[in-house]
Formats: sequence, C-alpha cells, structure tokens
Amino acid sequence: MKSVRILLLLVLAGGLGAGYWLFARLATVGIAQPERGDAAEIVYATGVVEPRTWAKVTPLLRERIVELCDCEGAKVERGTVLARLDSRQAEATLAELKAREKLAAADHDRLTQLAERSAASQQALDRARSDVTQARAQVARLESYVLRAPMAGVVLRQDGEVGEIAEPGTILFWVGEPRPLRIVADVNEEDIPQVSVGQRALVRGDAFPDRGLAAVVDAITPKGDPVAKTYRVYLALPGDTPLMIGMTVEVNVVVRVSAKALLVPAAALSGDALFVVEGERARRRAVVTGIRGTAAVEVLSGLAEDARVVTPYPDGLDDGARVRVGGG
Repeated sequence: MKSVRILLLLVLAGGLGAGYWLFARLATVGIAQPERGDAAEIVYATGVVEPRTWAKVTPLLRERIVELCDCEGAKVERGTVLARLDSRQAEATLAELKAREKLAAADHDRLTQLAERSAASQQALDRARSDVTQARAQVARLESYVLRAPMAGVVLRQDGEVGEIAEPGTILFWVGEPRPLRIVADVNEEDIPQVSVGQRALVRGDAFPDRGLAAVVDAITPKGDPVAKTYRVYLALPGDTPLMIGMTVEVNVVVRVSAKALLVPAAALSGDALFVVEGERARRRAVVTGIRGTAAVEVLSGLAEDARVVTPYPDGLDDGARVRVGGG
C-alpha cells in the first residue's frame, strides 16, 4: 500500500511538472479591445507665421549706413525715408551728371528735328536717345542711396546700425500690416495632391504646447520646388490667433475624417494582418484598413468589435498557437 501511494505521488508530481513546463512555454501576449472613435487622415508640414501683406526693404548698393530711422513698431506711410546710405561721392558728380543729361537731351531734340527734315541719320538719333537714357539712369541711381517704405504699414522689424556696411540684398526693414496673419508651409510633393483650398488644419506651436490652434488652407503655389520636392501652401489664421510673426509651427491638414470608426492600436498590425485571441489560441486575421495614424488604425472589415486583439504584433507567432494573456 505504501509503495502504491509513493507511485501515485510520483505520477502526480510528474504530471504537474509537465503541465508547468507546457504552461511556461506558452507565449505571453498583451491584448487590446477595439474602440470606436473619429479617425482623421492628415498631411503633415512645418511652416512659419507671417503677415498676409508685407514687404522687405533691401539696399541695392554696397555702402555705409549713415542714417537710420528709430521706427521699429511704428506706422509709416509709403515713401517714408527709413535709411540713408553714404552718397557723398555720388553727389560730387551729380552736377556733372545733370549737365550731361541736359546736353544729351538738347542734342536729342536737335537731331529729332533734323531727322524730321531727313537732315540727320537714324543712327545718330538712336545714339542720342541712348545717351539721354544713360544720363537719366545715372541721375536716378542717386535715389538708390535712400531707402524708403515701399508701402504704408508698420515697421515690423528693423536691422542694421549706423556705420555698418549695407550689403546688397541684406534685409534692413520689414514693413507690413500686423494682421491678418497666415502660415507659409512646405508640403512634400507626394502629399500635395491631397491638399486643397478650404481644408481645415490643426496647428501646434512650441509657444502654446497645450493649446489647439486652427487654420484653413487659403492658397497653394502652382509651381513646386524641384530641389526640395515641396510645394508652398498658405494657411489663413483667425483674427484672434495668439501666434506671432516669425513663429515656427507644425501643421496637420485634415484631408478627411471617418466618424465612429473601429480603431485598433497601430502596433497591433503588420501590414493588413493582426492576431486575435480566441480561447487559448492566437488566430491570425487579415483585415481591411482605412485611415492609418501613428497611434491607431481604422479597420473597415475583418474584425469583430468584441475581439481581443494582440498588441504589439507578435512576430514569429504561428497561427493557432496556444498563448496566455499577460496584460493589455
């Protein structure tokens, strides 16, 4: 009797050991329940906030700055003098230039009268006309030493200091209207077919990390940049936007929205396949997906709402393999 009891204990212990060994070999998976929610297909871009109406003021000559207005933030009229460059050398020859212009104009008038009587050649008349044009251009060039406001508005920004050498093309003033504002964003060429005027966009700025901001696609440049492979998109901002000129922002243009979509974690999918747990086994399912996001994916068909979806996707797991649920 004692030997039989010992045998039964050995058999029982062996069975428990085998059961534990089999249970320990089971893959542990996490699960998630599909949820209903709105799925939005978006196009991502980065952009800069700028006024809708503004202009840059740059010198055309390389000369020293001798005068600058103290007008940053002030309103100016069109033609207001913003800066002067050193024109002393040019002014020294002004009298000569004006005299040359006067002489060329008189010569041109004389030759015009002679040409009417066929007493002067057309070649001489053309040469006289060219001399007048050149003389007037040299006199007009003196105006390049004065930088004026190209439009009425506010001096949004002013750079440069008296005594510095102004280089041609260097922006010394930004003049424009502070409102309304817009975003100028660069959209990748593969995404631009999905973007159209009137679409709304969600905007995020580092200065307002916890605030949802809105914009609307206002215009799309017809020609893209073949080097950067981007298209310029303009987005109108509402009048009460807290964004300021020069801020950089992230833009999510909403292409379409699917309301009350069946959503599963993006990590649960590998292509258009996922695993579900049925009983103690994992079953691979092919599904039809819709909108894909970084966190969740819309499932159009192939999945029940009460399914227990394995997440993340278990690479290397066989279809029908026994699993144990560890958490989800």
